[in-house]
Amino acid sequence: MNRAESLPQTQPGVVWRSRLPGSSSLRGWLLPLTLLAVLESVVRIGWIPAYLMPAPSELAITLWELADGPLWTHILASTLRVLAGFAIGASLALILGSLVGLSRRLEAYLDPTFQALRAVPGLAWVPLLLIWLGIDESSKVTLIAIGSFFPVYLNLVAGVRNVDRKLVEVGELCKLSRLATIRRIFVPAAQPYLFTGLRAGLSMAWLCVVAAELLAATEGIGYLLTDGREVSRPDLVLVAIATLAVMGKLSDSLLKALETRALIWRDNYGGDKP
Repeated sequence: MNRAESLPQTQPGVVWRSRLPGSSSLRGWLLPLTLLAVLESVVRIGWIPAYLMPAPSELAITLWELADGPLWTHILASTLRVLAGFAIGASLALILGSLVGLSRRLEAYLDPTFQALRAVPGLAWVPLLLIWLGIDESSKVTLIAIGSFFPVYLNLVAGVRNVDRKLVEVGELCKLSRLATIRRIFVPAAQPYLFTGLRAGLSMAWLCVVAAELLAATEGIGYLLTDGREVSRPDLVLVAIATLAVMGKLSDSLLKALETRALIWRDNYGGDKP
């Protein structure tokens, strides 16, 4: 048999993909770029009125104009509010979620109240917070903290409760102290759930900051949405929505990179190869 014939044959597509570093990440651009091209075409043809849905090229002009003006001020204001509210909400969720997850007695006292409060929509808190705290930053940060608390709390409690009982029994056999058991068994086992909750809580924080800024703010992305509505400029509204999408994606990507780095020890199924 010819030696060349005995070698395994490689599919051309595999070789082509291997020569394109980062090609899998580029696939994420395919859908939005296609949608933008289709939207540009239908608006230019006249199937959609331009005063209702501006063409993406017009939105790019609006974005360029805002970038020379107040856009960065709005982004900075919303980002600072999100970071402050998320830090407070996630910290409280980390403490209370750990205590409830480790103690059935505390769960009996606290969890029913938390589950009832979780069912209250975020907008329902706005009037009460405005009465209690006024229209300054404290009411906005409090609303964001409330919204980001529950995803982190629920996922952390689930992570603690899903720790393998055999691991806890091994810790008892090794005569580990309570603190050592938490540090060496519960913390690593619950980390995947924690990061899932943190990413969900961060997403909820961006939703809540828009709700807060829509009602009482003089700067922020939510204020930009309100301004576009009041002056009947859909291009401003769409630019604000796109800015929210980009900021949410960037913050989630940073948290996902931290998750990947912190959980590098895991040997789990990562999905089929692209």
